[in-house]
Amino acid sequence: MYHHHHHHLPTASVTSTAISTAEPPPPSRNKNSAMEASIHAVEKILNYSFKNKKLLEEALTHSSCTDSVLNYQRLEFLGDSALGHAFTNYVFLAFPSLDPGQLSLLRAANISTEKLARVALKHQLFGFLKHSVTNLDDKIREFSDAVSQEDDAVAHGGAVKAPKVLADIVESVAAAVYVDVGFDLQRLWVIIRSLFEPIVTPEDLRQQPQPVTMLFEVCHKQGKEVDIIHWKKGVKSIASVYVDGRFIASGSSEQKDNAKINAAKGALHKLSHLLASNVGHFDDALKSIGGPFEIEEAKRKLHELCGKNKWSKPTYCIEKDKGLPHEKKFECSVQIATGDGVLYMMGDEKMRIKDAENSAASLMIRALQESNYL
Repeated sequence: MYHHHHHHLPTASVTSTAISTAEPPPPSRNKNSAMEASIHAVEKILNYSFKNKKLLEEALTHSSCTDSVLNYQRLEFLGDSALGHAFTNYVFLAFPSLDPGQLSLLRAANISTEKLARVALKHQLFGFLKHSVTNLDDKIREFSDAVSQEDDAVAHGGAVKAPKVLADIVESVAAAVYVDVGFDLQRLWVIIRSLFEPIVTPEDLRQQPQPVTMLFEVCHKQGKEVDIIHWKKGVKSIASVYVDGRFIASGSSEQKDNAKINAAKGALHKLSHLLASNVGHFDDALKSIGGPFEIEEAKRKLHELCGKNKWSKPTYCIEKDKGLPHEKKFECSVQIATGDGVLYMMGDEKMRIKDAENSAASLMIRALQESNYL
């Protein structure tokens, strides 16, 4: 084990202008020198000198580089979790009066794909990524142009969806630091915190709700699927939110995007109560929103509805069967392809497959009614 001093560059040498104009390394015949230049530039942005430079090389190598054995996928996996943990500690300490539901939303806002992509853009990290995907640069440029035209009001989803690769880079670089400091979460936070400035605060969330992003992030962390279904009714756009196939909330507006935001707000309102009071029982709480629901001959009725609306026939699928052979329970899903997309609904668990399918059909009919789809 050789002795080393902490090679921290003196802070004064990294001015804010140096950060924002960090030039990508010039294309060079010698691949290694280009990577070395990238490593040096990223160390300068982080104001941290790596003991193991290979880690940073791995963090800056995209999976499209077939000439390299390593790429950032494993680091990105670790970084996702490390950043989540670092921000959990930060919001826990910084906001003692917030409940778990609010803390979840705050953490999600700070490490959403959108926010991480903007961090990558601000520090121009993409310029240092070694990749060979032809249209990647164009996608990034399109996002970059859209962001540069925003007045600062849009801290969340802007006109162009953030390319995930930008968020990946921030996660992989953070993970490289995390491994290099011996998995010391506090040192990681000290080193990367400035990258994330300005950190989203509860005040920002109040002034600038990002309900749709938040809804996806919160549910994703709980391992839940979110579907937002849209349709038109006269001049109004209507959006309904389903979590794991259960109807949660609807919203409407003349603009499709606002309908979506209103629906997401309603859903978050319902779910944040669940999150705060039943963190461990998210599933049970979700079920209590839906509750078992039955319509006589629902399968036949649903079939007729699909015919009337010129939609494809509903398809049923056994999603789960559990229990011993003589006391099995089944859960079925039903799917309908409409003009706007695919509608999906899970039913409650039943002893017989026919009843499980009927349950799914019942819930689908109710969802269609609640959503004024019919």
